[in-house]
Amino acid sequence: MKLLRTIRFDGTDEKVFERAAAPDELAVTGAFLFADDAPETLAGKRRQAFRNGFLGLESFGFATFACVADVPQSEYERAIEVLAYRFFAELGAPDLDTARAAAKDEVDFAAGLCAHPVNTIIAVEREMGEGRIKERFRVVPAPREKDHARVWEAEREGDA
Repeated sequence: MKLLRTIRFDGTDEKVFERAAAPDELAVTGAFLFADDAPETLAGKRRQAFRNGFLGLESFGFATFACVADVPQSEYERAIEVLAYRFFAELGAPDLDTARAAAKDEVDFAAGLCAHPVNTIIAVEREMGEGRIKERFRVVPAPREKDHARVWEAEREGDA
């Protein structure tokens, strides 16, 4: 089974999000955290999380990028349980069964974004309008063994 995992290329997430997800956490899109926000209330790091963040399930922090990963069934089930607990304990779900159903929907939606090869990178862009959140996902294909290019070339002046 495939799910999303957070990924970091540098330390930017630590600076742009109030709480950054750790690398390699299972992730969902996290848009539900902003369902009660009005566009004018989104500012600073919260706005950045809204606009471009994936939600890491362990930390409940954000990452700019997620990647497609193969996971065993047990991790899928654990992702649902971790998110269900957050829905119940922190976000006001009336009971664990209701929380579990909502968590399964979120994890399944994230799994639906994983119809790409493992290591494909996914980015999200969100906007709010007309009383709803609109998400767009960008896909950066996983590199193939032969597909690598020189990123820079060193030049030196003087004696060689």
